[in-house]
Amino acid sequence: MASRGRRGGAPARDDEQRHDDQAEQQAPAPRGPVLPPPPPVDYGVFMQDLERADVWWSSLLRTRFEDGAVDVAWDAFVRLFRAKFVPEHIQDKMEQQFLSLTQGSMTVLEYEARFSEHSKYALHIVENERRKTKKFVMGLKPSLRTRLVAFDHRMPNEALSAACRQEGEMEQYLEEKKASQKRLAATFQRQDKKKTVYQTPQKPMTVSNSQVPSVRSPGAKKECPHCGKTHGGSECWLVAGRCLKCGSSDHKIKDCPRLQQGAQRGALVPAVAAAAPATG
Repeated sequence: MASRGRRGGAPARDDEQRHDDQAEQQAPAPRGPVLPPPPPVDYGVFMQDLERADVWWSSLLRTRFEDGAVDVAWDAFVRLFRAKFVPEHIQDKMEQQFLSLTQGSMTVLEYEARFSEHSKYALHIVENERRKTKKFVMGLKPSLRTRLVAFDHRMPNEALSAACRQEGEMEQYLEEKKASQKRLAATFQRQDKKKTVYQTPQKPMTVSNSQVPSVRSPGAKKECPHCGKTHGGSECWLVAGRCLKCGSSDHKIKDCPRLQQGAQRGALVPAVAAAAPATG
């Protein structure tokens, strides 16, 4: 009974395994970076160049390597191939590009890929591991270069690992700094909003012209419409029948004692001038 149970359970496990395999096959593939399509290739030109290279190599094997009896090192083949198919002025140009190569705006890995691509045109530098490492470090960004120079790495892979690690730490620091600045800016904005809410706005007062009293300058006197003079006080002496000289209500200006006193001192007044011919 127990053995039959074990034999009956085996097909069930096989079905579960097949079901899991089918589920994995039907699951969507993980998305990766979308690569650009490869550039179009003129296969006619490609085959002509391939045939040309094959003829050249076959001839070289016969003349210099005794039909393949002598082993050819890869470095020797590369030098021979470039000398044949890459003009010297192109090699010089690529070498100068390598010597002046710097990281710039590239990441460390992008810079390393460009460095490796151009280094094949400066074998006199990259054949020495120490010189190659120094050239790689000196082409890094100043912020990375100053950190790596102190370590004096002697192998390119050591310098590459250290540069990637330092780059990651710097990126993390910049991200944390940016987040801190955002939090600080948000705090200031909240404080400004609170000040705006609790601050009482002052409304401008509008006053009509009828409510504004007329203000005259202290020394200015208004001309009287009755006598045409500018005098102080609110009462015109001409209207009140007073003396226009002293303001007395007992006499008129012609009988004003002040005028008589002035005449006695030789002042010229109309009354005295009129009386002068009668006495003379």
